[in-house]
Amino acid sequence: MAAGLGGGLGSQRGELPLMADVNVTALVDVMLVMLITFMITAPMMQGGVDVELPRAEARPLSPKEGMVVSVNRNGRIFVDQTPVSYSDFRVTFRSLVATRKPGGVYLQADARVPYGQVVRVLAIIRTAGVQNVGLVAAEEESP
Repeated sequence: MAAGLGGGLGSQRGELPLMADVNVTALVDVMLVMLITFMITAPMMQGGVDVELPRAEARPLSPKEGMVVSVNRNGRIFVDQTPVSYSDFRVTFRSLVATRKPGGVYLQADARVPYGQVVRVLAIIRTAGVQNVGLVAAEEESP
């Protein structure tokens, strides 16, 4: 009578014994597929504003922390990849700095943008009270 109630190790009617081990092979396969997927998509997620930076012999700065202001070859202004017009930038940049309180502002401008336009953007950044402004440049190629 007690033989009909379970509890054995599969001794009845050819049942297989229960395995208490975790199948790690399937977990490793899923992990490797996810790793490959992230390795392929990570470089594509690093977007940004298409700017051809001028070359400089001095050690160039790279945007690390803080706010990035970009001026592309058409003269459009971007604040952290968000396009703004010059008039909107002039009016709202001071309040944006007061709200976000960045550690610094990095200005990157395309090499083909007129110098006067870059100076106008830099003047707005400075009048907003930002003391730490870095000009971003690409490394100069060695001959």
